[in-house]
Order: sequence, then C-alpha cells, then structure tokens
Amino acid sequence: MNVMQQWSGIGLRHPHYQNILANLPELGWLEVHPENYFGRGGLPHEYLSQIAAHYDLSFHGVGMSLGGDCPLDLTHLQRFRELMDIYNPVRISEHMSFSAVAGRHMHDLLPIPYTPKSQRLFCDRVQYAQDYLGTQLLIENPSSYLQFTESSIPEWEFFAALPGLTGCGLLLDVNNVYVTCQNHNYDAKAYLQAIDGNDVGEIHLAGHTLKHFAQGSICIDDHGSEVTPAVWDLFAQTITRIGPKPTLIEWDTQVPELSVLMAQRQLAQDLLEESLCGNPD
Repeated sequence: MNVMQQWSGIGLRHPHYQNILANLPELGWLEVHPENYFGRGGLPHEYLSQIAAHYDLSFHGVGMSLGGDCPLDLTHLQRFRELMDIYNPVRISEHMSFSAVAGRHMHDLLPIPYTPKSQRLFCDRVQYAQDYLGTQLLIENPSSYLQFTESSIPEWEFFAALPGLTGCGLLLDVNNVYVTCQNHNYDAKAYLQAIDGNDVGEIHLAGHTLKHFAQGSICIDDHGSEVTPAVWDLFAQTITRIGPKPTLIEWDTQVPELSVLMAQRQLAQDLLEESLCGNPD
C-alpha cells in the first residue's frame, strides 16, 4: 500500500464485517468502539480478530466519562486494557465530556463547564487513565449545544491546553468544531487556529443535521450523513496548515453501504495527499 494511503480510515460497523473481509478494500486503518467488544468471545470478536489481521485498529472510547466528578470505573478501564493487549491498537482516544453519574451510564456525551477547577479535575482523570492504560490518550473536542454560565475559559483554549497539562494528544473533530461554532456563533477558523498541529494525532470528519425550530436553528452532530461542503473546506484549511494527519470518516446512524463510506474516505484521502504536496517537510 502507498504510504499515503495509510492516512485515511473509516469506522468499523457490524453491517460491513463480511464485506470488508470478503473484499479487503484499500484502507489505512479502522476505528472501533472498544465498549462494543467488552463481552468475551462470540461473533464480534471472531470478526474483529480476522479484520485486525489485515488492518490497523484505532480504539475510540465512549464510556470512560473523563469529564465526570465521580471515581473512574476501574472495571471499565481494566476491560479496556485487556482489549488493548489483545488487539494492539495504534491509537487510543476518548472525549472531553462525561457520560456517567453515580455508577449510571448515559447513552450520550455530555458537556462540561470550562473553568480552572473543571480543567484540573479533567486533567487529573486523563493522567490517571493514561497511567492505568500505559499509553497516551487522544482527547476529542465535543459538539456543543449549550453554554454554562460558569464557564470562564473559551472551549478552544481549554482544549488546546490539555497536551501541555497532561501529556495527552488531541483528536481534532472538525465537524464538531463546525457544529459548536455554528450553535454558539464562534469563529470556526479562529478555533482551529488555536490548535497546535503537533498535538493532533487524529482527525474526525462526519455529517451533521440542521434542525429548525420556532426559537431558531441548531446543528446536531448525528453522524448520519455525508460530510458537508463547509466541513470539507475547514478540513482542507486545517491540514494545509498542520499537514496530513490520520483522518476518519465517522458514520454511526443510518449506516450506508460500504461503498458510500469508501467514497467519503477517498475524498479525505485526496485532500490529505494535496496537503502533503503543500507541506513537503
């Protein structure tokens, strides 16, 4: 495989298991949500083991709840580490959000206030998780639909500061930047300019939906459609500035045929190769 072909990947979803194994499409890597494989044995592991023999895997966690204030779930971290030992993922990532309270896990990634106190707590939890797992985490910026009155740090500053405070890397979700900035009237280009490209270990691209209500409109990060032209434009500007990074096409709802994902992946690949031509170093 051409070295540059290793830059772009897609999320592994169960409707595509057999197609991927039967055809072994040209892909740099596949992202998996490790929580889907916390059960031991069975068909999910049988398929994943076969797929892992052909492709690098990136683990994208959704359940650590690093932004919460209750103790981290050690059973969750232990199972996560066990899967790392089995599948040897090339990257590990999680979210700048919380998803559990008092042992109850919610099926969503909920926002945190951006204050010095919450930043210290979040950083402590990131460092604990990294020490437990024995590896660096990439932390993903959220999609946002509300603002806390307590927040005193702009989101992009809160996010950009994490590597210096914890040794983590950043997973830059360009679609999330777009959604957040549309919803709060931020400048998406200024948000992206605040990010040090040396800290970015992975980029995500996905689709979103614009919902209209009597009170106004809101962008929803639903991962259920093609990447929009505005997000492609932000992606192109970003990688022109920071150079090519491993880039994922996310599609989690209304999952299409594999060919649709592969076409989106090729668009990302083309832009990555163009950015390399402009960044020969």
